[in-house]
Amino acid sequence: MALTDRDTSLNYIGELFMIGANQTPFLQMIGGVGGANAKATSSMIYPMGQTWSPTAGAIPTIDEDELVTAGTADTVARAQVLNTVQIFQKYVTVSDLKQADKGTLAGLSALGNQPVMDEFGFQKMAQLKKMANDMNLAFLTGTYAAAADSSTPAQTNGIITACTTNTVAADAAKVTKAMIDALFLEMANAGAPFENIKIFCNGFNKGVLTDIYGYAPESRSVGGANITRIITNFCEADVVFDPTVPAATILVADMNYIAPVFLPNDGGMGVWYTDLARTAGAKNGMFESFAGIDYGNERFHGTLTNCATA
Repeated sequence: MALTDRDTSLNYIGELFMIGANQTPFLQMIGGVGGANAKATSSMIYPMGQTWSPTAGAIPTIDEDELVTAGTADTVARAQVLNTVQIFQKYVTVSDLKQADKGTLAGLSALGNQPVMDEFGFQKMAQLKKMANDMNLAFLTGTYAAAADSSTPAQTNGIITACTTNTVAADAAKVTKAMIDALFLEMANAGAPFENIKIFCNGFNKGVLTDIYGYAPESRSVGGANITRIITNFCEADVVFDPTVPAATILVADMNYIAPVFLPNDGGMGVWYTDLARTAGAKNGMFESFAGIDYGNERFHGTLTNCATA
């Protein structure tokens, strides 16, 4: 764990702003780090469901003689779909002197007060937001890895990684309406129910979707468009900007079939915080969570991949 002391975290005067790509809309829409809408599991590996497929339709050709004789049974096989929780952990360590020293300022010292009066509380808040970023990325792009033993890290399978049935490759070209239509057709043919569809994309492809579907009425004072919902042949879909989605990928997800999964312990469900034993002149704490994602049947979702990014 990295110690927060007077050398690593300086005091400044001025309003406190968070910088960088800190939005986690996908995570928030499925329940967030608080565990809303979450499922609980009693083991690291958990089932997301079981799949089966009927054979393609065929017109029967059965005559009367065959009608009265014994036929051949047809068995439908099932398969179980699994995923795993993984460990998320963040530490906070603040020296007693740093916690007490609120008045020593660095940088430009103009009139005013420095906004961080509780260094330990600020570091806790920052680490929780970093854990949310980690979860958002894992739930989107993680690759399944079960923990074979205590020295093997588990990794949950993200929904983008899981989409193997319904996927359209853009071949490094800019996304077009034809590509989007092709993806929704693949999903329909695969049996997607289209109940609560969201389209998640990075900033560049958010602009591309606005260019494709946007219509700005003529005006002498207002211009531009911001597409947040589109209508397709199969459903209406909300468009969501998520900076964690890979720049070359667009995810189409049915949110009615997605939930976070937590392995609870004595700390509770979701993410829990524990005060750790002091180390000499420093206060310590830890956030911890055993979490994964349940996206149901991957055929209910889809991706556009290898899209142009500029």
